[in-house]
Amino acid sequence: MDSSDSNNSFFYSQTYGKMLIVEMIAKIRNFLDSDPNSEYLLVIGSDSKETNKTLGQKSGVILVTAVTVHRKGTGGIYFYKKEHLNEFRGLRENLRNRIYMETSASLIFAEKFVPILKENLNGHSPRLEIHVDVGEHGKSRATIKEVVGMVTGYGYVAKTKPLSYGASNVADRHTK
Repeated sequence: MDSSDSNNSFFYSQTYGKMLIVEMIAKIRNFLDSDPNSEYLLVIGSDSKETNKTLGQKSGVILVTAVTVHRKGTGGIYFYKKEHLNEFRGLRENLRNRIYMETSASLIFAEKFVPILKENLNGHSPRLEIHVDVGEHGKSRATIKEVVGMVTGYGYVAKTKPLSYGASNVADRHTK
């Protein structure tokens, strides 16, 4: 992630408000430093929702990418980025493409973000998972092998529903 990405990418937190990526990294580092003996899990997940003008918004897709840091046994913190994408209209009808877009968004973000995060963690090394919004039940089940293959092909651990809370709960909450 170059400096222009860092300067132009805003994330949001229910606790800390709007912040730059470098500020988010500092909050994550402080969270890890506050209890260095705990076990942590870093989760990246994305979800999307198609919008239309009847909702008072421009038509397109709202894409949310969430970063969750879970401290085992005691909760966690999370941050999210919300983007409005006009070029992805019609994804409601094409679930496979929508799931690919969400998974790709998580992977692209992870590839840029994780190396910078690791440089700034004072020796902390939380486990990392990519959460995808697919499960064995429902229409998305046909894409499970494909998107899990995408994630593992990048060297990450993939989690699907019902374990993919980073995408299906955290990111989903902010697509509205």
